[in-house]
Amino acid sequence: MSSTVITDDTLYLGVDGGGTKCRACLVSSSGEILGVGLSGPANPLHGLTRTLASITEAAEQALESAAVSPAKMNEIIAGVALAGINLPGMFAAMKEWQHPFAEMYLTTDLHAACLGAHRGGDGAVIVAGTGSCGFASVKGESVTLGGHGFLLGDMGSGAWMGLEAIKAVLMAEDGLSGSTELVDKVTDIYGVDGLKIVETMSKASSSEFARLAPSVLAAAVAGDEVATTIVKQGAGYIDRLAKKLLLLEPPRLSMLGGISAPLQKWLSAEVAEKVEQPLDQPEMGAVYFARERHKERISQVSAVV
Repeated sequence: MSSTVITDDTLYLGVDGGGTKCRACLVSSSGEILGVGLSGPANPLHGLTRTLASITEAAEQALESAAVSPAKMNEIIAGVALAGINLPGMFAAMKEWQHPFAEMYLTTDLHAACLGAHRGGDGAVIVAGTGSCGFASVKGESVTLGGHGFLLGDMGSGAWMGLEAIKAVLMAEDGLSGSTELVDKVTDIYGVDGLKIVETMSKASSSEFARLAPSVLAAAVAGDEVATTIVKQGAGYIDRLAKKLLLLEPPRLSMLGGISAPLQKWLSAEVAEKVEQPLDQPEMGAVYFARERHKERISQVSAVV
């Protein structure tokens, strides 16, 4: 890759890639968002080839929406934040990519989410979307909690809520537990009932289970006992995550993800009162990361010279 220096016209690209989508933003050296892009899945654990294609597509869209020539791609400083690269093998695979940028700096999606939520400063974040996890960075110390995936964890997430709801519906259909309005919700959403639920959902992805989460939350608000039990159990886990993160005394705590807002009302008052709105999106967090790492690299090069 070509060597670069920081100039007033340096362009930065922030990429936030996960299991369902990849977002990108092109930012000027002054911090102005010039263009954005959106593409498909970008979790290398679920497919490296697809991930690289999604990053490239989102980057191309961001340049196009900013009216920047595609030929400028090799002049851009990119911060790429991805799910899955907390695993050493995935990180190594991404580092080997012959990327189209001038420089590329890799980090996890959680790190970028935290940097974005707190505008580059210290803080903590909890993600409650299809999956769930927590992350804090304070005074150079960081901690990651959860994020173990749908099969092994992700309690309190949308996928987990959907799975627990399906289990409860099957129990109700067998007459082994109390009735719940979730039986009708499953039929409405997935178009199946009885044993067809098993046939359909046994091969379903985490995002398919997460489709049911809004109905579980709504049913809980309406007083459905089964749904309320599920939501309280999930919120209890998120609450414990938050309290563990708060031991680091982060200056701010934010929640992100598709079910984070409705879930907050089920948290303890102690935690709920500390939750603040994210200041920026994760893709901007990737920009903050890239800018700092690039400045460090230039400083090191200058010191050697």
